[in-house]
Amino acid sequence: MNATPHTTKAECAGRWLGRAWRGLARQEARAIQWLAGKGLPAGVARLLLWIVKLVVFGVLLYAAFWLALLLAFALLAAWLVRNADLDEEKQPELRDGHSGAGVYDKDDWRIDLGDPDDP
Repeated sequence: MNATPHTTKAECAGRWLGRAWRGLARQEARAIQWLAGKGLPAGVARLLLWIVKLVVFGVLLYAAFWLALLLAFALLAAWLVRNADLDEEKQPELRDGHSGAGVYDKDDWRIDLGDPDDP
């Protein structure tokens, strides 16, 4: 049995995210202290940082919306191109139609020389 436990990738990712979060919290505290040092009350500085966070979040949502819409249109266009029958016009075919069995064109008109009254 191994004496040292193995750290998983999920644990490493969690630790990295935790360090990043703590770093951002420290930077935010430094920004609040800097703004307070410039004469801005601490409550107003916190409010200002929240407004900045919300604006950044709104811009990210806006960008994500347009990217998702662009992706949806690209997928729709690809689906339409794949399912389009641009070159395939309905060809005459042998089938049983309103005038009996025979060759019919795309408009359901019988085009062969057979007599429709002949059994």
